[in-house]
Amino acid sequence: MTGKNTSSETIYNRIAMLRVERGVSRRQLAEALGVHYQTIGYLERGEYSPSLYLALRIAEYFGVAVEVVFSTSPFPRLGDSSEQSA
Repeated sequence: MTGKNTSSETIYNRIAMLRVERGVSRRQLAEALGVHYQTIGYLERGEYSPSLYLALRIAEYFGVAVEVVFSTSPFPRLGDSSEQSA
């Protein structure tokens, strides 16, 4: 982890969504990544930003690009009318 976020350094993530979608607990993900399970909670809540190495490992674990998991701007809410095409 790189440390506590300030408002200008917020990193948004979809870790919780990916975990739930795949039926993976915080403990299971933490064990697979070699980190403490509380670290996963801190990351999910945006209290800490991951190191580049950890961010890449999380993306690799879920089999997606790092941009699918992490962003510097908020992800659109699923089901937003702005995402739906006519």
